[in-house]
Amino acid sequence: MASPSSLKKAPVHDLPTPEPDSPSLTRPRQPYRFSTLCATVDSPDGDHKDQHGSSSVPIYQSATFKGVGNRYDYTRSGNPTRTHLEHHIAKISSAAHAFAVSSGMAALDVITRILKPGSEVIAGDDLYGGTNRLLTYLRKHMGVTVHHVDTTKAESIIPYLNPGKTAMVLLESPTNPLLKIVDIAGISALVKEKCEDAIVVVDNTMMSPYLQRPLEHGADIVYDSATKYLSGHHDLMAGVITCNRDDLAKDMAFIINSVGNALSPFDSFLLLRGTKTLAIRMDRQQSTAMLVAQMLSKLGFVTHYPGLPNHPGKEIHDRISDGYGAVLSFETGDKDLSERIVAATRLWGISVSFGCVNSLISMPCVMSHASIDPAVRAARGLPEDLIRLCVGIEDPADLLDDLRHALIEAGAITYAANDYVRIPNPISRAVEKLALGEARTAPPRETREWFVSAPGKVILFGEHAVVHGVTAVAASVDLRCYGLTSPRYDNKVSVHFVDISDYRHEWDIDDLPWDAVVPIPKGEEHPESLDLRVVEAIKSRALPPESQMPPKTHAAAVAFLYLYMMMTYSGHRPAFHFTCRSTLPIGAGLGSSASFSVCIATALLILHQRIELPTVPAPTRPPTNPGDPGHVHLSHGGRRAIPPEIAEEANRWAFVAEKVLHGNPSGVDNSVAVFGGALAYVRPGFGKRSGMDQIHGFRSLRFLLVDSKVPRDTKALVAGVGRKKIAEPVLVGQLLDAIQTISNEARRALADPELPRETLLSGLAALINENHAHLVSLGVSHPALETIRSITAASPYRLSTKLTGAGGGGCAVTLIPDNFSDENLQSLISALEAEGYRPYVTAVGGSGLGILSPYDPIAVDQDDDTPPLSPPMTPQPNRETEPLRPSIRRRFETVDVSELSKWASDRGKWLYV
Repeated sequence: MASPSSLKKAPVHDLPTPEPDSPSLTRPRQPYRFSTLCATVDSPDGDHKDQHGSSSVPIYQSATFKGVGNRYDYTRSGNPTRTHLEHHIAKISSAAHAFAVSSGMAALDVITRILKPGSEVIAGDDLYGGTNRLLTYLRKHMGVTVHHVDTTKAESIIPYLNPGKTAMVLLESPTNPLLKIVDIAGISALVKEKCEDAIVVVDNTMMSPYLQRPLEHGADIVYDSATKYLSGHHDLMAGVITCNRDDLAKDMAFIINSVGNALSPFDSFLLLRGTKTLAIRMDRQQSTAMLVAQMLSKLGFVTHYPGLPNHPGKEIHDRISDGYGAVLSFETGDKDLSERIVAATRLWGISVSFGCVNSLISMPCVMSHASIDPAVRAARGLPEDLIRLCVGIEDPADLLDDLRHALIEAGAITYAANDYVRIPNPISRAVEKLALGEARTAPPRETREWFVSAPGKVILFGEHAVVHGVTAVAASVDLRCYGLTSPRYDNKVSVHFVDISDYRHEWDIDDLPWDAVVPIPKGEEHPESLDLRVVEAIKSRALPPESQMPPKTHAAAVAFLYLYMMMTYSGHRPAFHFTCRSTLPIGAGLGSSASFSVCIATALLILHQRIELPTVPAPTRPPTNPGDPGHVHLSHGGRRAIPPEIAEEANRWAFVAEKVLHGNPSGVDNSVAVFGGALAYVRPGFGKRSGMDQIHGFRSLRFLLVDSKVPRDTKALVAGVGRKKIAEPVLVGQLLDAIQTISNEARRALADPELPRETLLSGLAALINENHAHLVSLGVSHPALETIRSITAASPYRLSTKLTGAGGGGCAVTLIPDNFSDENLQSLISALEAEGYRPYVTAVGGSGLGILSPYDPIAVDQDDDTPPLSPPMTPQPNRETEPLRPSIRRRFETVDVSELSKWASDRGKWLYV
């Protein structure tokens, strides 16, 4: 998530730059930055220089001017103060012409007078209420046809572009109040191509010229309600219009002079004064807006703000704008709750409008957009519970504190587990059932066993440095976690974590803390933040205290129950048993928790019937690695496998489970566990392109993973590097830069299909040694890891080894060349085992998520006498219409871990990502 410090600042613009009266420089001045242009008011021409040299433009508070044939005669037609203002507005707006009128709506009125009866207008469906009111008037009384469309999709205007009739396309971006993003450049180009006589008009009030200049992106006319950000103090009413076309400027000048709505001299003076501080005000306002948006989003409210990473159209906004503005809105799900929140604020003034130095709060459907018919609001997706926040220049801490208190007082959030958490809306259970579809018939009961698996991961390069913005390169390993679901018929859900102290637990489904849960409806995504109220309810009411449970089982059980309860919908609460096993060492830094998260997420998605596998089995190819049967990559053309949408959904829910387990995961581990192969990851918030990219063309590599069996404290190790960075910024900065270079080189080599195999392996070996040396300098190695390195580097092995993951214990990874003999490998393994370490030979870069095909018979061992999970008196399936299926549960629980991969692969045909 973006931070206030990462908000984009206005770049250098190629705008007019005031020059001194007596140029003495031998080279031209560099263009001024925007904030300098705002503060510098220059004379439009020689006729407007003040005879007394005043530092502020004088107010020509006169209705008439003496003389005949002079430039000014009547203030309705022109006034020197207004001329200064209009020249200034044009300068900061990349415009040739500017006009100042009595309000923003007066500006739109001037623009729409260009229309003629029979003209057609295309406008957005999320408009300011006053704009909608004027367009309705034109439609009813002036013979103008208005088409309201979703302008966030450029192609939506195409059916309404009618050459010869379409006269105007009216846009807002971001829109008010849902902050929808419109591709101004794309639509402008489309209009010019289809209807060259139509003009594109943009309401730029939400951004101001500081953050967005639509004329630079193809718009013909731009207008602002200058009452808002341009003035900034809500002490005047004004509107400004800018354009570059002389013909449009001539028409609008005639209209303004004719109707007499030009801005008064005194208001022109006030507006000119306000524009001087535009940049500095907006910087403060939008940085605070980002903090407010992040807080609301973290609490789980649906939050509309272009600066949030998941905001629809953010990439378009970033392309055409220089910042995110200071208006945001959020939904509470309950109109009465919203009204209580608004009423409970103190610093946030309840008022329409925005752009003031003081922060404002409002409910658009009750205030600024009340003139729009409720049915029309509903049709356009404008929530009645929507709250709009217009952020001012007060201290951010005070604004956040006031809003938190209002949310608490209104009953929207509470304080629990040392943090603020959202309280589900206080609606009755009957209404909740209807709202979530729980009054409908539940889906049919699942009687099959489902077998899923996911790989672990190894970070090849960039661990620790990734926390500070360096690229990490990670890949899957062929050590996997396996999960098996077996149906129950006694209204219970149970787990068996075989590899974590052989832990077992079962729950009566009706006894789980459902009163704390607001489930996620099918088809919707989990909010960015966890529902901490549910987490606390599970910990306090569904499980014993953590101190009374074996290590690691408490967190695993909480993650399992959290996903189980949040996925429930339509009254469907499946009863089943979940068995989990792993060939991965637990807690050694190889992504065991992420592979577990992927397994429980996938199994629960299937049992809750939130995903559906293809009705036709996917073709497979022969396995290339042990434990990798029928491995199919999504990118392999023509082969059917687990569909991308299922993989994406499993990844999203696995990330939720990772949040339960770790608090603030990067998302790398679960992505590798789902998609397999190798990827490069950059953490957001460091002023560079962030996210994950698959490394295509990655060739499988053989590694020796060595578990030092030394426990590690990831949080403490990460914090230690952070402290070192503060204490020694130059040294740590150099180390991070060096690791970034290593990651870049490794990424290029791994993706290069033409690089000879021998060259690739020797290059990676050198990078491994170099990367480990830098990690030692960061202070995250451990004597055990250094011992492992010395053993693997000794003759006759001479291999390259580095720590992986957080270090401080955990695992080391050793690259094994293709020509390394089996004899030497077994000797090395014996040497490591003699020192008490646990080595694993593994291939890197294989398959991701796997699901045993439900379309083919499951191989059941002849000696597998798995008993039913439910007692005999529990209603069982009708054996004639719903026969009991053979179970592999008992054998799955008892097979030796050394045989688990092969045993799993022999159960049947697997579908893989």
